[in-house]
Amino acid sequence: MEKIAVLGAGSWGTALAMVLNDNGHEVRLWTHVAEHAEEINRTHQNKAYLKDVVIPEAIHATSDLVAALKEVSAVVFVLPTKAIRPVCQQVKAVLDHHVTIIHGTKGIEPETFKRVSEMMEEELDAACYDEIVVLSGPSHAEEVSVKQPTTVSASSKSIASAEHAQQLFMNDRFRVYTNKDVLGVELGGSLKNIIALGAGISDGLGYGDNAKAALVTRGLAEIARLGTAMGADPLTFIGLTGIGDLIVTCTSVHSRNWRAGNLLAKGNSLDDVLEQMGMVVEGVRTAQAAYHLAKVKGIDMPITAGIYQILFENADAQAMVDQLMTRTKRPETDEIHEMLKAHYLKAYLTNE
Repeated sequence: MEKIAVLGAGSWGTALAMVLNDNGHEVRLWTHVAEHAEEINRTHQNKAYLKDVVIPEAIHATSDLVAALKEVSAVVFVLPTKAIRPVCQQVKAVLDHHVTIIHGTKGIEPETFKRVSEMMEEELDAACYDEIVVLSGPSHAEEVSVKQPTTVSASSKSIASAEHAQQLFMNDRFRVYTNKDVLGVELGGSLKNIIALGAGISDGLGYGDNAKAALVTRGLAEIARLGTAMGADPLTFIGLTGIGDLIVTCTSVHSRNWRAGNLLAKGNSLDDVLEQMGMVVEGVRTAQAAYHLAKVKGIDMPITAGIYQILFENADAQAMVDQLMTRTKRPETDEIHEMLKAHYLKAYLTNE
C-alpha cells in the first residue's frame, strides 16, 4: 500500500482515486473547495461530476493541500489545463520530499503552446521528482468509476517512473501500458478533443456515420501531421492515445467535447454552451492553441482551422462542412509515407 494524493476532484480525478483505492492504496482526494470535500466525505458521492456513483469511504477528500501531500509517494494531477500552473505553484511551496508525479490532463496552453508536462516542469521543484508521467488513453470517468474494462498508457522519459505509475494503477479492470513517446501521447490526448467537437457538430447537423468516419480518419491525419513535425513517433497516433482516444471521444455521449459540439450545431453560442455544460471543455482552449501553433509551424490542419472558426469567428457550421468537402483534390496516403520515412530517417541519423 502507498499513500497517494489525487489533486482534482472532478469526474476523472474521482474515478482515478477509485482505481487506486481498489488497488489497496491510501488515497487523499484534494479539491480547492472546502464544501466540496465535506460533501464527498459526508455523502460518499460526487454529485456534480459522477451523479450516481458511490465513492468508497476509504477515500478521504480534503481541501488542505499540506495534509493531502503529507508522506505521499505519488501525486496525481487531474486538473483543467488552466489550473495546472497555479496548483503546481502551491504544491512547490509545500511539497518537501521526493515523489512520482503523474498527470491525467489533456490540453495545450493557448498562450505558450506548452503541453501539460512542460507547464509542470516550469512550475514544480525538479528536485522532488525524476520525470513526469502522463496517464492518457480512451477512458471515460463514467465507465472507469463503475469498473468497466479500460486500457490506457503511462508515458514518461523515465521508464522507472512510467512503470511505477503502471504498478499503482493496473488491475483486472484498468490495464496500463507504458510508452516512451511523451510528446506524442500528450499531443494525441489533447488534439483529439478538437476532433470530438467536430464529431458533435457533425451529429448535430444530422450527418451520419459516413461523415463521422471521414472526420475521425482525416482528423487523425492532422494530429499525426502536427505531432510528427514536432518530433513525435507517428506510430503513437495509431495506438491508445491516438486512434483509441479519438474513437471513444468522438462516438460517446459521455464526451463533454462531443456534447459541446452537438449543442453548437443546434445554434447555441459558445458562451451558452459552456454555461450549459457546467464543466471544462478542454477542446475549446486546445482548438485555439492548435490553430495558432499550426500556423506558426506551417502545418496544414483544415479541420482544426474549421473548428476554430466556428468557435471564435462565428463561422457557419454547415458552410464549413461544404468548404472542407470541396478542398483541392489530393492523394490519401502519400503524406503518411513521407511522415514515416522522415521520422525513421531522423531516428537512424541520430541513433535513437
